[in-house]
Amino acid sequence: MKQFAIITAGGTGTRTGTSIPKQFLPLHGLPVLIHTINQFVSWVDTVIVTLPKQYIDYWKEIQIKYNFHVSHILVHGGETRFHSIKNALHFIPDNGWVAIHDAARPFVTSKLICSCFQYAQKHGTAVAAIPLKDTLRMVSGTKSQGVNRSDFYSVQTPQVFACEMIKKAYQQDYNPNFTDDASVVEAFGKEIHLVNGEETNIKITTPTDLALAEILMCQNKIQ
Repeated sequence: MKQFAIITAGGTGTRTGTSIPKQFLPLHGLPVLIHTINQFVSWVDTVIVTLPKQYIDYWKEIQIKYNFHVSHILVHGGETRFHSIKNALHFIPDNGWVAIHDAARPFVTSKLICSCFQYAQKHGTAVAAIPLKDTLRMVSGTKSQGVNRSDFYSVQTPQVFACEMIKKAYQQDYNPNFTDDASVVEAFGKEIHLVNGEETNIKITTPTDLALAEILMCQNKIQ
């Protein structure tokens, strides 16, 4: 069956404190989004990119500037991540497997992409996640209580699903608790299976993240 990738790039630059969205920020000579797309082209038949409508023309200018000719489908982003993904799902068939990935995670490796697709094809779902290292406390009112951190994982992308399943899941009404695709699928009644993620698979959200990304890029951490 065919494999697809939806790369969602809905950011507008608020948390990075920049004048342009994080997906367009320069990273080691290329915009972040180009790095991210390049990581998927060898693994999928079709790449779909969601972008805020007001940045479609800007992205086209970037492609010309950097001589970027990787084929992909552009989709207008929606009000939320949920609505952006729902728009993109119209461009994939019912048969096959789709990886949904944050544009601001350019360090996803071929190994992780392959692992997620393979695991999903066995179990129906595959979500990259890593164990938490920090000590955690749960706050209730003015009180806090320590919790067992081994019970918690930090969720990443890619998140891979059977196309038919994820398309049906996204027919649900929007819920503010839908913070990622796994939460949508879980609300649809399907079990979420975790795959070992990677510590270097960071999401560029703040200026500190961008500085760390430059260090990782210089160390050639993308494989």
